[in-house]
Amino acid sequence: MTVTFISGATGGIGKAFSFACAKRGYDLFLTGRSEEKLSDLKGEIEKAHGVSVVTFACDLSDEKDRKALYDFAREKGLIVERIVNVAGVDTQLPFTEYSEEKLLFQIRVNVEATLSVTRALLELKKGNAEVITISSMSGVSPMPYFAVYSGTKALLTNVFTSLHYELKGDGVKVTTVLPGGVYTRPDINEQIRSQGIWGKLSAKTPEFVAEKSLKAVGKNKIKYIPGFFNRALNFFMKITPKKIVLSFIAKRWKNQRKDAFK
Repeated sequence: MTVTFISGATGGIGKAFSFACAKRGYDLFLTGRSEEKLSDLKGEIEKAHGVSVVTFACDLSDEKDRKALYDFAREKGLIVERIVNVAGVDTQLPFTEYSEEKLLFQIRVNVEATLSVTRALLELKKGNAEVITISSMSGVSPMPYFAVYSGTKALLTNVFTSLHYELKGDGVKVTTVLPGGVYTRPDINEQIRSQGIWGKLSAKTPEFVAEKSLKAVGKNKIKYIPGFFNRALNFFMKITPKKIVLSFIAKRWKNQRKDAFK
């Protein structure tokens, strides 16, 4: 069975990718932390689009859970033609407000798990393949007060940009996606709303991000930034002196907090 693998499948962006891929007729291999949510999603997708959906509940921050995921895929004889790395921890806190547990959890999910999953599942491909990784506009520049989240996203952007070239000879298309705000959870929607016109111009729906990202990897784009405003912002951040950018970010985000993983 040839499948598209999606991590974080039951979250807002992951669910949008799941339906967008199913609409294209792709059979799916989905993972998330909740077996119940995965089962519900499997039923919805199979009823709506008639594709086959395989699920495996997994805490991607846990090395043993990841190994069980890979063993399951091998035992099922799954052939992975597409990897969509969505799972991530979007906790945004000043560095000194992190507990040791939260710090390591964010790094393990955002970085360790994403790289581990990609490496392991590429071993299950036959012929060409595609890799989409959800990074963030938050990784375009260092972000005072959100340093850890920003740093993990910058690492993903750098690694998968490198892999775009490194894996070209193996027939693998690699696209890194850098969204701004995305309307998903209620706390994120409220944060977008609180940013006023800035948030409104930056934010996109999960469906928009998923559809455009699938088209981008089909064209083998190195990076894709959803939305004209975000692309313009990326350009201006590149040409603006770093001290000015960092000062602006620090003032704007100093009092913001986001922690859905309590």
